Amino acid sequence: MISLKNVSMVLTAAGRSVRILEGISLVIPAKQMVAIVGPSGSGKSTLLGLMAGLDRPTTGSIELDGQDITTLSESRMAHVRREKIGYIFQSFHLIPTLTAIENVAVPLELSGERQAGMRAAELLTAVGLSDRMGHYPVQLSGGEQQRVAVARAFACRPPILLADEPTGNLDSTTGASVIDLLLSLHRDYGTTLVLVTHDPTLAALMQRVVSMRDGCLESDTLPSYSIVIDESPIAATPLDQVFSPDRASSDAIPESRS
Repeated sequence: MISLKNVSMVLTAAGRSVRILEGISLVIPAKQMVAIVGPSGSGKSTLLGLMAGLDRPTTGSIELDGQDITTLSESRMAHVRREKIGYIFQSFHLIPTLTAIENVAVPLELSGERQAGMRAAELLTAVGLSDRMGHYPVQLSGGEQQRVAVARAFACRPPILLADEPTGNLDSTTGASVIDLLLSLHRDYGTTLVLVTHDPTLAALMQRVVSMRDGCLESDTLPSYSIVIDESPIAATPLDQVFSPDRASSDAIPESRS
C-alpha cells in the first residue's frame, strides 16, 4: 500500500519559493491500478517521483507498506526501491553504452542475482525482443526501447510499478502494445500500477483516476467509461513462466551493505 499524508513540495528558484505540491493526502491499496491525470505543470510527475523516493517532500510523510520512506537514508531508500518499486520513465533512460540485455541485467546484478544474464534474456523474450538483445538503445525503435525499460523495471519482480507517461513518446499502435504489457503484469501478478498520463483513453483503463491541478488533488474517481482490453498473451514467452513462484527464492534481495 502507498500512503501519502499532507505532502507538500516547495522549490526555490531565482530567489523565490515555488510551490509544486500542496497538502496531498492519498491512499493507494495494494494491487490497484491508478491513473494520475491533469494539465502540464500540475505536479503529476513530481508526485510520482516522491512515491518512488527519488526526491523528498518539503512536508508530510509517504509510506510504502507502513514504512515511512521520507525518513530513510539514501542507501536504505535505494534498497527499498530495489525491493519494492519498478519505475518506467517517459524518455526510457536506458544506458546508451549497454545493450538491451545488459540494461535489463543491471538491476538483477545489483540485487545479487547470480544468473542475471539468463534472467534478462528470459525477460526480453517475454516482451517480444528475443531478436534484439544485443542491440544498443540507438539501434532500437521507441517502442522497443520502452519494452526494454518495462522489462528492466520488472526485472526484480517489484510489487509496485510507477510509470511516467509510458506512452508519451510512442505512436498509438506501439503505445497500445506497451500498455497491454503493463496491464498483463497487473493481471498476472497483482502488481500495483500507478501511471501519469495525459491520455483519457489510457486513464479509462485504470480502476481509479486521480486528477490534479495547480499542485492539488482536484478529484479522485472511477473512470466514467470503460474499454474492453485484449487479454490474449502479448509475450513470446508467457510471463508466468518467466516469473514463476518457484523462482521466489532466487529473487531475494540481499540486505544493503552500505
